[in-house]
Amino acid sequence: MSVWDQKNVLITGAGRGIGKRLAIGFAARGARVGLLARSKAELDLTQMEIEQAGGRSIRLRADVTNYAQLRGAVDRMRARFGEVDVAICAAAVIGPIGAFWESSPKAWDAAIQTNLLGVCHTCRAVLPSMVARRRGKILVLACGGAIRPRPGFSAYATSKTAVVRLVETIAEEVREYNVQINCLHPGPTYTHMTDVILRAGPKLGTKDREEAERLRATGGTTPEKQIELAVFLASEESNHISGKLIHIRDDLRRLREGQLDSELLTLRRVRKV
Repeated sequence: MSVWDQKNVLITGAGRGIGKRLAIGFAARGARVGLLARSKAELDLTQMEIEQAGGRSIRLRADVTNYAQLRGAVDRMRARFGEVDVAICAAAVIGPIGAFWESSPKAWDAAIQTNLLGVCHTCRAVLPSMVARRRGKILVLACGGAIRPRPGFSAYATSKTAVVRLVETIAEEVREYNVQINCLHPGPTYTHMTDVILRAGPKLGTKDREEAERLRATGGTTPEKQIELAVFLASEESNHISGKLIHIRDDLRRLREGQLDSELLTLRRVRKV
């Protein structure tokens, strides 16, 4: 029996992209997976793939920007499988592309609502039970915009940077309750966002367009590597890590052994000379 056979994993944005990858990966290891997304068609397809492979999942149609919907989804998962042991926040939108001063305020706000407040709502929905049970894991997908400026993607980069600091802050609040929360940078990956970027046309810089074209051609970081890191951070093996920004390129062996300088794993990612 796998250690994951009795674990319940909630994944937002599970209908496509990295969220779907992780949902399939955790289900393949035996976890009971709550698939949360807005699109019924995408949820149906993800669940079908999981069940055809012998996995267990439940579709939870909800919008992460609506706390009442999200809380209701968590309640439905609890009724079916039990309390959430691991929550993975993968729901995100790229937001407006182009110069900040030319961007639509409405589109900018929508990106913040999904990428930042969606994470807040998810954490609020699962943390009370985790704190009460004195165990739980939360993973939040981050991106390069949280490490360095990303011109042309101001809403996306700002929301992801804010999420990292949110995670660092929550980690300190729940540390004494044996609950760990971290950001996971999955590395460059081909998803539907890549196609959105390519459709931006002249609003996109040459470097970004070339990177998106490369991702479309190669696929980017492999699902296996992303799943391996996510599984580690969701397991008790990583109980010594919380409030950190973990990059797919960070040395997993040294992470397991607690040998990486913790200051390298923060929002600042300070590198000592």
